[in-house]
Amino acid sequence: MVKSSTPPTPVTRKPSKVEGIKERSNFLREPVATEILQDTTHFTEEAIQILKFHGSYQQDNRDNRIKGQEKDYQFMVRTKNPGGFVPAQLYLTLDKLAEEYGNQTLRVTTRQGFQMHGILKRNLKSAIAAIIKSMGSTLGACGDINRNVMAPPAPFKNKPEYQHAWQYSEYVAQLLSPQTGAYYEIWLDGEKAISAEENPEVVAARQKNGTGTVFHDSEEPLYGTHYMPRKFKCSVTVPGDNSVDLFSQDLTLVVITNDKQEVEGFNIYAGGGLGRTHGKEETFARLADPIGYIAKADVYDAIKAIVATQRDYGDRTDRRHARLKYLIHDWGVDKFRSMVEKYLGKPLEASKPLPEWKYEDFLGWHEQGDGKLFLGISVENGRIKDEGSFRLRTALREIVQQYNLSMRLTPHHNVILCDIAPDQKQAIANLLVTHGVEPDPNAISQLVRYSMACPALPTCGLATTESERIMPSVLQRIEVLLNRLGLSQEHFVVRMTGCPNGCARPYMAELGFVGNGPSTYQLWLGADANQTRLAQVYIEKLPLDNLEAELEPLLVYFKQSRQPNESFGDFCDRIGFDSLREFTSKYEFQGALEPEIALQDDGNGEQEAAANAATAAKARRRITLREPVYAKLKATAESQGKPMTQLVNEAIEAFLQGQ
Repeated sequence: MVKSSTPPTPVTRKPSKVEGIKERSNFLREPVATEILQDTTHFTEEAIQILKFHGSYQQDNRDNRIKGQEKDYQFMVRTKNPGGFVPAQLYLTLDKLAEEYGNQTLRVTTRQGFQMHGILKRNLKSAIAAIIKSMGSTLGACGDINRNVMAPPAPFKNKPEYQHAWQYSEYVAQLLSPQTGAYYEIWLDGEKAISAEENPEVVAARQKNGTGTVFHDSEEPLYGTHYMPRKFKCSVTVPGDNSVDLFSQDLTLVVITNDKQEVEGFNIYAGGGLGRTHGKEETFARLADPIGYIAKADVYDAIKAIVATQRDYGDRTDRRHARLKYLIHDWGVDKFRSMVEKYLGKPLEASKPLPEWKYEDFLGWHEQGDGKLFLGISVENGRIKDEGSFRLRTALREIVQQYNLSMRLTPHHNVILCDIAPDQKQAIANLLVTHGVEPDPNAISQLVRYSMACPALPTCGLATTESERIMPSVLQRIEVLLNRLGLSQEHFVVRMTGCPNGCARPYMAELGFVGNGPSTYQLWLGADANQTRLAQVYIEKLPLDNLEAELEPLLVYFKQSRQPNESFGDFCDRIGFDSLREFTSKYEFQGALEPEIALQDDGNGEQEAAANAATAAKARRRITLREPVYAKLKATAESQGKPMTQLVNEAIEAFLQGQ
C-alpha cells in the first residue's frame, strides 16, 4: 500500500517549466481566464499551455505568413467524444460553427473526436460555449491529462460486448475527467451546463482513497495541482477487435464477459505510445504490454492505481521522457505491475486468453442487430468538406437534419451513421451519390481506404513538411507504381505524418512516412495490417521526388518472393531489412517505368530537369528551365503541397494531349 500521494521530488533535476505553469494556474484558470477577456489576437505562452487542457491549440497559418507582419493567429478546437459518439444536435452545432467561425471544414481525428480549424480568438469563447450547450465538451481533449477514451465504433446492438465497451469508455472518461470548475467559469461564466448524470459508482470511486491514489481536500482529487506528466491516452475494446490501435495506448481495457455475456472483468494493457523525436534515440515508439486481469468490481481502483503510478513516478523533468511508456521501459513490466498493485491494495490476476487481434474499419452498410442499419463512410484524411463536386459536408448535414441520426467517429477518422431505418437506406445512398460521395467502400481506392494522414502544414506548429495535403498525390503515385508492376490488386496500410510525433500512427503502418524536413520523410516498413507489430525505420531521409525509385525494388522483391497471401508488411518483417537492402542495391531498372523528372541546378543560374528512371539509370535526359519558370514552379508546388516532379509531369502531359 502506498502511504503518500505526494509526487516524488527529483533530487538533481528541476521540473520542466510546464510543471510550474500548471502549478500557478489555480487548477487551469489562469492566465486563460484573464487573457480571454483581452482584445488581442493571441495568448501568451503560459496561457497557451493551460488552454490545451480546455481543448484548444493556438496555431498560425504558415501559408499566410508575411515577413515583418504579425502571424496569422487562429485556434484549433478539439471535442472529447468517448467512444466517438456524436448526437445529431451536437453535429449540427459543430457544422454551423465550422461555417461561422472556422475554415468551413470539420476534421475527424484519429482519436474519435472532431477538430475545427481557423477560429479567431475573439470567437473562441462563443464556439466552446456553443459546444457545451449542445451536450458536447472540449475539456481534456488536449493537455497533460487523459485524452478522449476510444472504443470500437460499430454500433452493434446484438453484441453485448460492444455495448459494454461503449459504456465503459464513457465511465473511464468520467473517472478521469478534470474536476476543476475552471472550464465552466471561463467558457460559460460559471454556469454549469446541463449534462448527462455521472455513474454513481464512478463518482464514489473517484473519491475513494485508502491506498494513496487521491489528494485529499483538493479540487483535483486524482490529478492534484500538477496533473499528469504528459498526455494519457486510453481505450476500451472487445476481444479480437483492434480498430482502436490498442497497442498504441497508454492504457487499454479489454472487456471479458461470462457465459451470460455480462462483464466479468478486464484484461489490462499499458505502456503504448508513438511520439518520438528525430535524432533522439532515447525517444521511441513502443507497444503496450499486457499487465494483468482485474475483476469488474475493482476496475476503477485499478485505473486509478495506474494513473497514480504514472502521476507520481513519471518524469516531470524532461517532457520527451514523460510518457508512461518510458516509465515501464525503464522499470520493466514486473516492477511497474508491483507498484500498481501497491496502489491497488491487491495483486492483479493473470491475463485471460484472447483471440488474435484483427483490424476492422466497419465501412459500408451493416445490420445493427436491432432491425436498423448503420453506414460507415470513408472520409479521406478525416476532412469533412465541400470542394467542387465533392460535397460531403453538405451531404452529412442534410442527412442528419432530415433523419435525426447520431454518428460514431472511427479511430480511422471515418464516420458511421447510426440507427438508419431500412426504408431510409436508398434515399440516404442517393443523397450521398448526388453530392459526390461514394457510399460503397469497395468502389474507392483500397490504398485510400486504409490510409491516414495528420493535418500538418500549414497550421500545425510541429510539422516540418506536408502530410494531409500531399497524401492523395502520394497514394496516387503508389497506385500507379503497383499497376505498372502487375500488383494492381495489392493494398496495404499507408500512414503519413508531418513530424515524428505520430498523430496518424505511422509507426503501426505497413508503409509509414514520417516528416523529416521539407519534402523529406523517414520511411518505415514492416508493421502488420492488424496493427499488432511496430514498423522499423528503413530510410532516414527520403526526398519525396525519389519515392518511386525507392519503392519499386521493394515491391518487385515482394512480388517475386512473397509467400501465398502474405501482406507487404509481413513480407518486409519476414525478409528483414538486410535482405531488402541487398536486393535493392543489385536491382536494375528494366525500363518498364516512365522516367521520372528530377530538377537540378546546372550551375549557370538555370534549373535542369534530369529525366531518369532513378539514380541508377544509365541514360540521363535533361530539360532546362529558365530561372523565373523554376521559381514559379517551386512556389506553386509548395502552395499546392505537391512535388515539383508531379506538377511538371501533369503540365507536360496536358500540353501534349492538347497537341
